This record gives sequence, structure tokens and C-alpha cells, in this order.
Amino acid sequence: MHPEAFGLDLSDLSLKVAKLKRTAKGLKLESFGEFPIPEGLILQGEIKNEEELSRLIGEAVRSLSLQTSFVVASLPEEKAFLQIIQLPQMKQGEIKNAVVFEAENYIPYPVDTVYLDSEFVPPLKDSLDHMDVLVAALPKAIVDSYMNCFSKAGLFPRVLEIESLATARALVPQETASSPVLLLDMGATRTGFAVFAGKSLRFTASIPVSGFGLTQALSQSLSVSPQEAEEIKRTQGMAEPLMPLLSDLAKEVRKYMGYYESHASHQHLAQDEKRIKKVFLA
Repeated sequence: MHPEAFGLDLSDLSLKVAKLKRTAKGLKLESFGEFPIPEGLILQGEIKNEEELSRLIGEAVRSLSLQTSFVVASLPEEKAFLQIIQLPQMKQGEIKNAVVFEAENYIPYPVDTVYLDSEFVPPLKDSLDHMDVLVAALPKAIVDSYMNCFSKAGLFPRVLEIESLATARALVPQETASSPVLLLDMGATRTGFAVFAGKSLRFTASIPVSGFGLTQALSQSLSVSPQEAEEIKRTQGMAEPLMPLLSDLAKEVRKYMGYYESHASHQHLAQDEKRIKKVFLA
């Protein structure tokens, strides 16, 4: 039996800790905490001060009395590269070597500077003359920096995962049909855009419209402090000051939806099957 672990999500401005408990009725949230990260400690997913961040992580974990040092942690989406590649039909055991060879044609980094992982993507249509494989790549320097922080905080990572993959698994039902589902995840510094179809992630992008940006817009429009603006945003809304940013978000969403739908031809889908009809907001 695997030891219990807790979840750790790191972003530029906050860290979130959650631990689930298995009960007779299913999983139950046992512990949760959200803690601020000083501005500049993490910039666009890159850790700038490992010592300070590891201290903050350790304090957060101890404050919740989690009784485990094993962690399942997120890796920064903005530093990750996700791509579905096509390979000739082959045995499962041959995929890994083929991915390393083919990855050079897709990822924007030298292969020897990244950690690569891959998984077989079930076809959305039968009788394909090829196989689709989801490839994930992250610079070794980024991953090693996160590993150093966890080690200094006294933690033992069991799983490191890109945020959009974890979000899709948590929100999209396993029985979801081949029709694509859009996941929009607005964070403090960006909005994640991900398309999920046929039990696999199909496309991801990052949109530079964020919760922090909305707070700043409210703060300037109402001449209040960022803290007051954050409270107003969460409790009252205020649509008019936010419309320019929300309009930008809508334009970016439409752009990426159009890109996905027009570039899904390799999936052998009818036009209606490519159209995104369902959206999950996170």
C-alpha cells in the first residue's frame, strides 16, 4: 500500500496545500490551506530563491499538521511543453525510444536539456493508420529547482505533474465522449486554456489575463487598495471596470478555440465533433 500524500500547487503568488481522506463514501477533503508567496520569489514559474521558498513550504505544511512528508506537486504550466505527436503503429514498449527520437522535431528545447514523459492517447476514431502520443517536456533546470525546494522543505515527491493534466483528470468525467471539453483555469498570473477529448488532453495554451490583473483594474478604477479591490472582486463583482480585461480574455479564448477546431483534422473527426460545446471553469 502506498503511503499517504498531500497535494501541493505552486504559483507565482501563492501556494496551496490539500490532503484528501478516503472514507466509505469516497474521498473527503481533510486539510486545506492557501498561503501567499512574496512577489518576485517565483517569476513565470521559475524559482528565484530556493531557500526562502522551501522555508515557506515547510512552514505551510507544518501549520496544517498533515502527518506525512510525501507530496504530489504541480510543475509550472508556463514552462511546460505539451504536444500530441503521431507515430507509426508500434508496440507499447517501443514508444518511449520513438518519442525521444521524434521529440526533437516538436519541442522548442534541446532534448538533452529537458525531462520527457509520454503517454499513449486512445484514438477518437477506430482503424487509424498511426498512433497518437501525448508528449510532455520541461527544462531540467526548472524541475531540478523544484526538487531542491521540496528536499530542503523535508518533503519526498511521489508525483510531479503539469497543472493542466491534473485539472483535466479532476474535473472531466472518465466517461466523457469524444466531443472536446474546454478547461479554463484563471489563476493569479495567467489563465490556462486546455482542450480535453477522448480521455486525453489535446491542446493547451496560456492566456495573459489573470485574477491579479482583474484586482489591479478594480483597484485603479475605484481608487482603493489592492486588498480592498480583491475583497470587492470576490464578494460584489463590478463588471464595468473589468470589461476591457474580460473582453481580451474572450478574444483569446475564441482565437484558441478556432485554432483547435481548425487543426483537429488529424483526429479524423467530422466538423461537428471538433466543435467545443462544454466549458469547465476553475
